[in-house]
Amino acid sequence: MKSITDILPEVTELRHYLHQHPELGREEFHTAETIRKKLSGIGITPLPPFIGTDVVAVIEGGKGPGKNVTLRADIDALAIEEKTGLPHASVNPGKMHACGHDGHAAMLFGAAMLLNERRNEFAGTVRFIWQPGEENIHLGKDLVAAGALENPSADWVAAIHGMPKLPLGQLGVRTGASEGSCLHFTITIHGEGGHSSRPQRAIDPVVCAAALVLELQTIVSRRIDPLESAVLSVCTIHGGTLGNIIPNEVTLTGTARSFSDRNDMILKQGIQDMANAVCSAHRTSCEVTFDSHYPVCYNTPAATDLARKVIAEYIGKEFLFEREQPSMGADDFAFYTQKHEGTYIKLGLGDISNIHTDTFDFPDAALENGIAFFTRFALSGLQA
Repeated sequence: MKSITDILPEVTELRHYLHQHPELGREEFHTAETIRKKLSGIGITPLPPFIGTDVVAVIEGGKGPGKNVTLRADIDALAIEEKTGLPHASVNPGKMHACGHDGHAAMLFGAAMLLNERRNEFAGTVRFIWQPGEENIHLGKDLVAAGALENPSADWVAAIHGMPKLPLGQLGVRTGASEGSCLHFTITIHGEGGHSSRPQRAIDPVVCAAALVLELQTIVSRRIDPLESAVLSVCTIHGGTLGNIIPNEVTLTGTARSFSDRNDMILKQGIQDMANAVCSAHRTSCEVTFDSHYPVCYNTPAATDLARKVIAEYIGKEFLFEREQPSMGADDFAFYTQKHEGTYIKLGLGDISNIHTDTFDFPDAALENGIAFFTRFALSGLQA
């Protein structure tokens, strides 16, 4: 019977390969095929795709029917040009595993290896999900809607996400809100272009956009209860072609985040109200669209208590980290825990570059505790 130590070289090799070949959301064809081949190589037959580039596999325990534990990892990369200079750096220009999804996917495969060898020791089933499109397009919502957590219905669900600055190997747990909501917005401001020397003959959308960026910040400071948390960020401004041409339009994009549905609605209405008011004052018009709404990722009490027990008993009390505060980062694992007992665990990656930067690399030394948690959570969940 293989141990984590025995499989770590193969898991590490898989992580490096996935890191070298990153693919964006909805494009993870090679990633999915790689994982499917690895599963077939250890005797696990993946299910047909639910939404295209997902990989879902179920192993049945040899002791008959029982509960189902579902373990999830994300597999998509980000549109970032890697600058790590590592031997396993991305070979796909402009694409990079800058959020650690290569590590998540590799750890889940390691758990599949161990649990498959132990299938005769348990009753019930373990489902493994390698999910595409977690970044920005929340394909987790589509995957859940397509029935990926049914037949059999998941009794427990769990996911892991790497966390820089948390000590290496620590496993962060928190009951209740773990990750914030995230509402993506786009505001297109329409004006009338002209020559920069004669602004009176134009209707300048650039000045309007500048005013709107500042006014949007008052939504959080003046509409949200100061004892609650919310954040609104404008992250892109696009418009114009030359320094002496007033453009016809400018487009802003950004996100609004909170920890409650009520505040999400306040933020959404505030963005619409402010855009209309500022544009009217500047004689422009606008279109406001909202998409990719991630709800709050909620850790259910029973699943999180089970995670605490697993970490303390099987990995070590010294690795159990109680998270006092939730994060404003969003994750579409939120859709998994809306109808199923589930928990979202933060795995300490040590003092390394932050995620979503061009120098980030998931540390191989963190893989072991991630594999151990996935494996032990599954075995304990089946018996709970």
